[in-house]
Amino acid sequence: MDNCMEKEHSSEKWLDWAVELQSLAQAGIAYGKDSFDIERFERIREIAAEMISYKSAIPMDKVKDLFCSEIGYQTPKLDCRAAIFQDGKILLVQEKNGTWSLPGGWCDVNLSVKENVIKEVKEEAGLDVTADAVIAVQDREKHNLPLYAYKVCKIFVLCTVIGGRFASNIETISSRYFGIDELPGLAREKNNEEQVRMCFDAYFSENWKTFFD
Repeated sequence: MDNCMEKEHSSEKWLDWAVELQSLAQAGIAYGKDSFDIERFERIREIAAEMISYKSAIPMDKVKDLFCSEIGYQTPKLDCRAAIFQDGKILLVQEKNGTWSLPGGWCDVNLSVKENVIKEVKEEAGLDVTADAVIAVQDREKHNLPLYAYKVCKIFVLCTVIGGRFASNIETISSRYFGIDELPGLAREKNNEEQVRMCFDAYFSENWKTFFD
């Protein structure tokens, strides 16, 4: 982790506390038996949400929707990213804000990681692909900024194009292949230069071993 990430984590310690309080409260609400204890857990969860809202200036109702809507034991969200190569260059899609990212997104509950990455590539890049190998499984908090009020597990998948072409869609505005030394402005909250370069390393390696935090 670079110095910038270390400083960010240090200055946002309150976020770690809020996330932990919410996680403990969520488990207590799900598995508690005493009605009075459940009421206390609900208040702890509300306090955690109030902390997030106060520090981030995000409206309380939106914080509750994003931060306090799950039930049961809290687990990380899954984000999958596709690494697709052609002539030694990697495919990136352009977001509506002008930044570039590896095709991908949240994993749907009714799809496997493999099925989901194939779906995301089709939606964002218009391509049909096979999902061939897992490059890495990363804790987003260790690699990407800004920090989120929930945990995210990022899965990078090496894919091969078998058909299709870019088509206009609601998520991206274009796609293009880039060499390792010509990367554009990246959507760093989704993938940074270190992660894209890792995908290049995996593609050119003859015996790549899946990296995981």
